[in-house]
Amino acid sequence: MAVKKASNKKTTAKKNVASKIIKKKASLKKSIKTKITSVANNKSKIAPYKAKKNEKYMSAAMKKHFIAVLLLWKEHLKDEMQKTFDHLRTKGETYADPIDRASQEEEFAFELRTRDRERKLINKIAISIEQIKQDEYGWCESCGDEIGIKRLEARPTATHCIDCKTLDEIKEKQLNG
Repeated sequence: MAVKKASNKKTTAKKNVASKIIKKKASLKKSIKTKITSVANNKSKIAPYKAKKNEKYMSAAMKKHFIAVLLLWKEHLKDEMQKTFDHLRTKGETYADPIDRASQEEEFAFELRTRDRERKLINKIAISIEQIKQDEYGWCESCGDEIGIKRLEARPTATHCIDCKTLDEIKEKQLNG
C-alpha cells in the first residue's frame, strides 16, 4: 500500500512538473508574440512613406524616412537586449529542485537565442544604413531592379526584390526537399 502511495506521489509530482514546463513555454511564446507585435508597432510609429507625384525612386526624402525607420528599430532591439541582460542578471538564482533549475535554464536559453537573432538583425540594420549612405539601398542585389517602397516598409533590411526572393525560396525548397 505504501509503495502505491509513493508511486502515485511521484506520478503526481511528474505531472505537476510537466504542467509547469508547459505553462512556462506557453508564457514564453506569448511574450515573444507580444515583443514581435511591439517591434512592429514601434516600426509603425513612423508613418509609411507616401511617394509624391513624379518623385524619383530613393530620393533624399525616402532615404531620410528609411534611416529613421531603421534607427528606431535598432534602438528598440537594443532596449530589448538590455532588458534581457538585466533579467538574466536579476533572475539568476539557483533553484534546489532540478526540474525548476532546468526550466529556468530552458527559459534563459530561449531568451538568448531570441537575442542572438536580434543581434544579427541589428547587423543587417547597420548594413542597410550603410547602403543608404552609399546610394545602394532599395535596389535588388540579384537583378538590380527596385525593391519597392511597400516591400521596404514591410522589411526595411530587404536586399532582394520580391521576384528574386521568390525564386531563391523556390530553389531552396527544391534543394532541401
